[in-house]
Amino acid sequence: MSLRNTFLHYLQALCLLSSGKSDLCNWSGSGLMRDDNLRAVQQVRLHCPEGSVEWIYPSHALRVVLEPTLARAQHTAVCIKPFRGFRGASLFIERTGELDLLMADGEQPEQVHCFRTDGRQKSAIFIQANPQEDISRRIVGFHFEFLRKRSSAARLREPLQAACQPCNDTELLLAICNSDFVIRGSIRNVSHDAERQTSVVEVWGGRVYRQRSGVFEREAGILAPSWHGHIHTRLECRVGPGDGLFLFTGAEHFGEAWLGCAPRFRVFLALYLRAKRDSQNPCDFPLD
Repeated sequence: MSLRNTFLHYLQALCLLSSGKSDLCNWSGSGLMRDDNLRAVQQVRLHCPEGSVEWIYPSHALRVVLEPTLARAQHTAVCIKPFRGFRGASLFIERTGELDLLMADGEQPEQVHCFRTDGRQKSAIFIQANPQEDISRRIVGFHFEFLRKRSSAARLREPLQAACQPCNDTELLLAICNSDFVIRGSIRNVSHDAERQTSVVEVWGGRVYRQRSGVFEREAGILAPSWHGHIHTRLECRVGPGDGLFLFTGAEHFGEAWLGCAPRFRVFLALYLRAKRDSQNPCDFPLD
């Protein structure tokens, strides 16, 4: 049965309620149906701003409606990260009764796909399983995460695809207020991953002003403890090593830090002191 026919069948009939294990945030279930002649689409509803979907023995199709219980106005986008080794199915986003392809079967797994949300309509992900003779031990799925307004405003012009040009003064002053993490430190190393099209900046820091989760960890040192962690950015930004202290800001997604603004600390300090003198700083920042 074609994808179009499968989807039309779904619109014309009731969806088969999933019998898998589910809570408000995560779902795990099987694509095997008792009646193989019933070409229904399995239906899943999740109500958390982040979670995961695990589909074992994928067969026919699965529709996942994402509707966090928090006010939808707080979210401006949602990101989907397929499981490692995702094969045997394709991912679609459902928009006003139409399906737009996010990832075809066999495309690069672990690539994060983000799209804007419309507060008037629920976000839905459609997984179409491809016909295959052997589905033993086959598992497909994805992690999802809604972006809050404050995350979207903090330099990520498109989620997880930060612009490469330096932040202007206004963006930088807002970044210290709105970013998921703010850390002062130096660059120890920069590595590049051509497959994921990302660069990873290894940061050795003197102080973490803020972080949403445990991306940066405190390590014992001979003289004093220090902070250590890794920050991701797009490969096209051509990030390289640099000497001196920087102020790193950005957003956290799927347990990873993504770079936003990263000025040299002395440049930021001069800007902040000038803005504070002129009463133009949007928030207070500790200078000790």
